[in-house]
Amino acid sequence: MTATAHEHEHDAEDLCEAGAELYARVLREGPLPAEEAHGVPCLIDAGLLQPSLDDPGRLVPVPPAVALHRLLRLSGERIAAERRREERLAAAFQPLMRAGALPAEETLTPSLRVLSGTERINRAITEALAEGKEELLCMQPHSNYHSSAGARAAQADAMVRDQKFLDRGGRIRVLYPHTQRHIPLVVARWERLEGDAEARSLDEIAGRLIVIDGAVAFIPGEGSAERSVALEIRQPTIITYLVKVFDRFWRLATPMHPRAVQPPSLGGVTARQRAVARFLVEGHTDAVIADRLGMNIRTARVHIAKLAATLGSGSRAQLGYLIGRSGILDRAE
Repeated sequence: MTATAHEHEHDAEDLCEAGAELYARVLREGPLPAEEAHGVPCLIDAGLLQPSLDDPGRLVPVPPAVALHRLLRLSGERIAAERRREERLAAAFQPLMRAGALPAEETLTPSLRVLSGTERINRAITEALAEGKEELLCMQPHSNYHSSAGARAAQADAMVRDQKFLDRGGRIRVLYPHTQRHIPLVVARWERLEGDAEARSLDEIAGRLIVIDGAVAFIPGEGSAERSVALEIRQPTIITYLVKVFDRFWRLATPMHPRAVQPPSLGGVTARQRAVARFLVEGHTDAVIADRLGMNIRTARVHIAKLAATLGSGSRAQLGYLIGRSGILDRAE
């Protein structure tokens, strides 16, 4: 079947497979009737075949060396034209780029930067804190603290970093969930820090947050449970909002360091049991309650059982009713 011209549409300097085969055949066998080349017009467009001087109805091959030299010259001319076009575009855009350039500080410190990898995140926090000298705000949600060598090393690095900040006259305020108050690594941190450092705790905090001097903030990326992605924020409006959120939690929190305050018991119901009660009346499962309050599910169930015994409940449904009737949540506000 003879190929049509439409099936062989391509740049004039390119040679398709059918054209290469026909060109090789003409080189071997001699002149070709012009109608046989209608399906591969690239041979004539590229100057590989031309009409015979003796018989215009027949096509003869141009020697390959001559054809190649001409095609390379055409390609060079096209490249030179593109380079001249690039120079014209660069000259036209140069003054426009100067007019629209951002200040150097905005270029170097974008308002929102995605950090990937624990090492890079920690390095960014350390660098930001090294430049800070006023206040460090931090919310630390429940974590799986281990006494492994890696955990101790990370704790030691954080201690050095924070102490240097305090030595420069900075202030540190940290919020924890109540479940972190008695963890050895947490207790050791606050026993060793010297300077204007305070810690408080709540039943539940919003999530991990670091704000340095009201100028830069770090929050975890969405779904980054293993802290492998974080956002570095330098947008003033967002940071102002985050500081307000922190201050709201801070006012509601119970002092933990330097002077610990034990949350009061109301009607024989402890602060932890009131926190559990709040989630119970909202209909949450034991697993959700444990996760939100930073405890394992067995501990959550122990608190639920003690709460039921205190209020005289015989079932889960009755417990919710008794919690509402007791007023312990109203008095906790």
